[in-house]
Amino acid sequence: MDSSKNFVNYAPDGSGGSLSFAPRDTEPFGSYRQQLEQLGHLIEARGNWHGIGAESVLRMRLQNRFQTGLDIARHTAAIMRRDMASYDADPSLYTQSLGCWHGFIAQQKMISIKKHFDVTDRRYLYLSGWMVAAMRSGFGPLPDQSMHEKTSVPALIEELYTFLRQADARELGGLFRELDRARGAGRVAEASALLERIEGYQTHIVPIIADIDAGFGNAEATYLLARKMIEAGACALQIENQVSDEKQCGHQDGKVTVPHEDFLAKVRACRYAFLELGVEDGIIVTRTDSLGAGLTRQIAVSKEPGDLGDQYNSFLDCEEVGLDSLGNGEVLISRDGKLLRPRRLPSNLYQFRAGTGEDRCVLDSITSLQNGADLIWIETERPHVEQIAGMMDRIRDVVPNAKLVYNNSPSFNWTLNFRQQVFDAMQGGGRDVSGYDRARLMSAEYDQTPLAAEADERIRTFQKEASRRAGIFHHLITLPTYHTAALSTDNLAREYFGDQGMLGYVLNVQRQELRQGIACVRHQNMSGSDIGDDHKEYFAGEAALKAGGAHNTMNQFT
Repeated sequence: MDSSKNFVNYAPDGSGGSLSFAPRDTEPFGSYRQQLEQLGHLIEARGNWHGIGAESVLRMRLQNRFQTGLDIARHTAAIMRRDMASYDADPSLYTQSLGCWHGFIAQQKMISIKKHFDVTDRRYLYLSGWMVAAMRSGFGPLPDQSMHEKTSVPALIEELYTFLRQADARELGGLFRELDRARGAGRVAEASALLERIEGYQTHIVPIIADIDAGFGNAEATYLLARKMIEAGACALQIENQVSDEKQCGHQDGKVTVPHEDFLAKVRACRYAFLELGVEDGIIVTRTDSLGAGLTRQIAVSKEPGDLGDQYNSFLDCEEVGLDSLGNGEVLISRDGKLLRPRRLPSNLYQFRAGTGEDRCVLDSITSLQNGADLIWIETERPHVEQIAGMMDRIRDVVPNAKLVYNNSPSFNWTLNFRQQVFDAMQGGGRDVSGYDRARLMSAEYDQTPLAAEADERIRTFQKEASRRAGIFHHLITLPTYHTAALSTDNLAREYFGDQGMLGYVLNVQRQELRQGIACVRHQNMSGSDIGDDHKEYFAGEAALKAGGAHNTMNQFT
């Protein structure tokens, strides 16, 4: 039912005066009443738009505030920039995200955040290249080696935002229905409160940090993919300094880095893509894998001692040679008047000296921040605040406002790592550790011990402490929903196909959804059935054949 005629002069105080929007995170359209009047005049002026309701049009507009992916990218880039400034002023205001491999996962995550915390402030999405490879490739499950179709990355970004826009439409649709009921019952104060909620509505659309791997090719290929990702809605691109066709997961062996100039060409390609598309606040996150990467394919070009190429080459594992000792096809570099032979492996790759990883990470990070990067990412082999802080202190000596994106990775055994950290601290502090075996601290027999409790407390406060001490602006978990899907499916399969039968589903899934207020228990509503009913009524009026009638079994969950 369109109620625009009896709403045009409505105001919360009954005066008929105009309403103003509360501050919100989208561009204002003007007040609900103002828009209603404008649409009413438009429809009336057309003369033959019979059956088109001004309020119905307005509601559809509000349910679809973001027309394109570029609208989303510009909007979310501005959010990230504000959050970065807030973090610079107060390191307790760090941001977080969870990796999502499907639009439904992203949607349910943001619905849950609004349910539990009311607002989406400082909560983002992360799109993991690992999960795209493992979950979304037409080739089937693949390792994280940039072998999946590059088009699957922007396609997933578009999918994530499609589901988040639907979450907006669903929630606003519910508010519109409540508003209609309040009006119909003459509850003016309730209608006024609902209108304020509609006008101050906070969207589910949040920033996404999207993994472009090593660019999927040369700088031109990086630019083309970056443009597609931004057009799909990405406001932040994360790119790593590995060779694109030798790319490995950051937590596996065999990583091969590229000289800085090669990497910076791809960073510039990403910036050009942002600027071409008018996303001037776009964020570039440069990731260094140098801590665990002992190999390079190329010797960097160096024009003078101490330049960037010379610094890169200074980490090569070399031996001094004479011209009379050269073999066939040898490659030499000159340093300080000496001829040096870089150690070349049978793979034709060159090897860095052992123990230089942290120094290379620091150089990589400073170089990136001085050449267009907004945030840095250092891939580590374990979650250790002081290890991270040690590198960040050196970086911030040169770039004081350097900010880190950190992977709270499921590749870490968090329990074992932190129990061992506590063990070492206890031992170093002279406390009795005779009741613990450091190598077996993952064992369940230690779960109820004081050491385990202290380790768990360190895990709980890790993000807060690392953001304060080590300059971490954004904490993400790359693959959490990959693991939660596997765990929940295993639990359901064990119960349902075992003795519990249907009770295995009812007790552990449906009843928990009801008890915990999980909106998805009304799956027809979640899939958009009520939105479709609203549209049917807009389009056909009383003749609409709607799904949400008395015989809809979803009414059992009302």
